[in-house]
Amino acid sequence: MFESTFALSDASRVVAGVVLLTIVTIELGGTFLVRIASGKVPLTEFQKSFSRAGHAHAGVLVILSLIGLALADATDLDGFWGWVARGAVPLAAILMSGGFFASMAGRGRTEPNKAILVLFAGAASLAIGTLTLGIGLLIA
Repeated sequence: MFESTFALSDASRVVAGVVLLTIVTIELGGTFLVRIASGKVPLTEFQKSFSRAGHAHAGVLVILSLIGLALADATDLDGFWGWVARGAVPLAAILMSGGFFASMAGRGRTEPNKAILVLFAGAASLAIGTLTLGIGLLIA
């Protein structure tokens, strides 16, 4: 069996497992982008750009989430702040990508609808998560 001196905490292991399962949805989003690029889904230029942005943010933030989990285990953060360090970035991945997609919904849309607020909530979650994790690492 594989032996390692590196091990994730139970909290980080569970969050990592859930985050890895979300990659299937990102893959499905990629197939949607292929349909858009091949002209099978008629969208405005605005909708195409928000589709690309939503997909890209999901992928990048999922990777950042996985890295952040390992880093969170290197801090002394526990309880509420430990969960913020582990959960705010994955939450940002959901909110930011969802905000891009939801705010472009609707036939012929050329500007975001009110769902753009979800994107901003995701940005706040990302900021809170990375600040918590960064400060946690600096004071560990």
